[in-house]
Amino acid sequence: MQRRLFSLSAAAALLLSAGMVSAQTKWDLAAAYPATNFHSENLVQFANDIDKATGGKLKITVHAGASLFKAPEIKRAVQGGQVQAGEIIFANFQNEWQIYGADGLPFLADSYDESNKLYKAQKPLVEKKLAEQGMKLLYAVAWPPQGVYTKKPLNSAADLKGVKWRAYSPATSRIAELVGAQPVTVQAAELSQALATGVVEATMTSGATGVDSKLYENLKYYYDLQAWLPKNAVLVNSKAFDALDKATQEAVLNAAAQAELRGLEASKRVNTDSLAKLKANGVQVLPPPAQLKADMKKVGDTMQQEWITKAGPEGKALIDAFQKP
Repeated sequence: MQRRLFSLSAAAALLLSAGMVSAQTKWDLAAAYPATNFHSENLVQFANDIDKATGGKLKITVHAGASLFKAPEIKRAVQGGQVQAGEIIFANFQNEWQIYGADGLPFLADSYDESNKLYKAQKPLVEKKLAEQGMKLLYAVAWPPQGVYTKKPLNSAADLKGVKWRAYSPATSRIAELVGAQPVTVQAAELSQALATGVVEATMTSGATGVDSKLYENLKYYYDLQAWLPKNAVLVNSKAFDALDKATQEAVLNAAAQAELRGLEASKRVNTDSLAKLKANGVQVLPPPAQLKADMKKVGDTMQQEWITKAGPEGKALIDAFQKP
């Protein structure tokens, strides 16, 4: 009788243990930027917050530095369920759908306040599109304002003619074409090597990426144009999200809201710190000469008109909503 009771209690313990194991859900989150980048650090905090809020029920492993998928592959991987979640930069996907590239248009939104205003106009459209593609937007965080890094000093856009220009999005490729530079598509993870081997001689990116990729080792001038503030967005596969119980879904959404606020403050802080680090490493951080600024503003105006033509009524409605007082 005792032996039978022991067997029954052992079986019950095994069933309970199996239930506890099955109750824990594990997600992988693919990210393209280094583990030390503020976006990646924010992702880790986001995952930790969810772990804590759910009592370990949902565990998210962040794979930084393009270690799971390269930047252009992440959206498709989330959409196809190869990975439950991922972080993308919206501007990379402008060719797929023009609205994704709105925050990559030069001089449309050129401050944190303007960037936030543009995001409010863009967000409902993006959420609808992502839902159609089987994904959900969890949160988005702007990069610091973008400037131009070069090996030589610039006075005007004419000084960029023929220069090997690193592009990471359709917008940055188009800028190169309009100023007569040679666009070379290079993602953040390969940027250091491209500079060291002479594949790239100039780029337009943030102070944060300048520090992450040690651009100061090869590029000695940074013109703080504050041209635009592209956003990174964290997406989740809709089926993976819908499979969670309501309490866990709420925990994810609450952690996402906190991550969006925390990420914005980190972006502002990193912008200041990065420019100081660039200077400390021998980079001349300069305001753009008047002619360069005027030339690049003209490039921005051309690109905005091209974008509205391609984006159609949807794009015009977005710009109108953004420009409302």
